[in-house]
Amino acid sequence: MVWFSRLGEGLTCHGAFLTMPSQGGVDMKPSGIITLTTDFGLSDPYVAMMKGVILSINPSARLVDVTHQIGTGSISQAALVIRETFPYFPQGTVHLAVVDPGVGSDRRLVALQAGAHFFVGPDNGLFWPVFRDVEGTKAFHLTQSRYFLRSITQTFHGREIFAPVAAHLSLGLPLESLGPAVRDLTKLTIPQPYVQGEVLCGQIIRVDNFGNLVTNISARELTDFLESAPPRIEAGKLVIRKLSRIYADCEEGEPLALINSSNLLEIAVNLGRASEYIGLRDGKILGALVEVSKD
Repeated sequence: MVWFSRLGEGLTCHGAFLTMPSQGGVDMKPSGIITLTTDFGLSDPYVAMMKGVILSINPSARLVDVTHQIGTGSISQAALVIRETFPYFPQGTVHLAVVDPGVGSDRRLVALQAGAHFFVGPDNGLFWPVFRDVEGTKAFHLTQSRYFLRSITQTFHGREIFAPVAAHLSLGLPLESLGPAVRDLTKLTIPQPYVQGEVLCGQIIRVDNFGNLVTNISARELTDFLESAPPRIEAGKLVIRKLSRIYADCEEGEPLALINSSNLLEIAVNLGRASEYIGLRDGKILGALVEVSKD
């Protein structure tokens, strides 16, 4: 699933994802930007509390919400979002991620430098794709409590540990000040497409706000499998027999398949929601089988 090509100044492509070359261990100047990725949703005050902690430490921080709509406890979904998103931010950005179903347990708390970017969160697989893909990544166990809030609960380490650490990093605190180095991170098993007989099998890994169904099948895998043959793409009740270039290639309400901006096979409905056409309940869509054959 891995291939590389030049994609502008310093950017390369790893599978379906952009990445940046190793910085050779050079300390990067912080940008003052902190991104936030959580499964907290938007109806509770949790995100605001973390932002308040950050701004109390670094009032000049620029906070960017990646998403707070990660599926509850969905570490794999969050890991892919983080991996897909971070290369588009300036060097020195701090990426704070809290999808932490094991909060309060003995899982490690970590901070990383991957290329020119910093990451803070639980070591539960969230950062495994970054650690795996970016050469020279350094990781540290968060043990120096002077960079935490004074009062620590067992249920909100995002507010009391990760947010203040991210704020200190955004001010230029060296990673080495946070605790001992970590040689490896918790691995995350991310389902990969496979060929079974004459069928390329993948799965739906994300449903976006438009109801589009993003699969784990990359453009290269699809091209290599089809060998210029027309496709037959099946997902739930949907059967699609061509690959479109843009959403408007089809009539309104018609299902379609295309390669999206992340270089992944996506199933959509022009001016509609594919998630409502697939014939599966909401809780059954993520992970649903997608089959591609030669028509």
